[in-house]
Amino acid sequence: MSQLRVGLGFDAHRFGGKSPLVLGGVIVDHERGLEATSDGDAAAHAVSDALLGAVGLGDMGTHFPSSDEGWRGADSMLMLDTVVKLVRASGWWVNNVDLTIIAQNVRIDPHRQAMRLALSDVLETEAVSVKATTTDTMGFTGRGEGLAVLAVVTVTI
Repeated sequence: MSQLRVGLGFDAHRFGGKSPLVLGGVIVDHERGLEATSDGDAAAHAVSDALLGAVGLGDMGTHFPSSDEGWRGADSMLMLDTVVKLVRASGWWVNNVDLTIIAQNVRIDPHRQAMRLALSDVLETEAVSVKATTTDTMGFTGRGEGLAVLAVVTVTI
């Protein structure tokens, strides 16, 4: 009998890092990048945390600590690939991913399909949804100080 688990991931970063802005493995049109130890791909980070949580393997900080200079500038999609391998090694398969990018002034729609395909390739599932929303100018995302990403995943064994 198969089991189903659900994981929730969240990541947020402040704008100000070096360009480019990378989300879901795709360079997104924006004048600023994100401040982060790695390349700052908050979408890949949120999905990674959701997967790790779903199978009880900790979080991104456990596997990729920001105090470790070896992760400086790291490709977050390679980090996600490492997480997928950990999930698989535990006997789980990614079933689906639902991603919501929260940003006031970042246009996701022109990049949505490319993000979906890039994430699908690493996750080895076509069941990847990429959505976007704003906070109607409220909070740090609404003021354009940064962006946030929520991810919900299901995994099966």
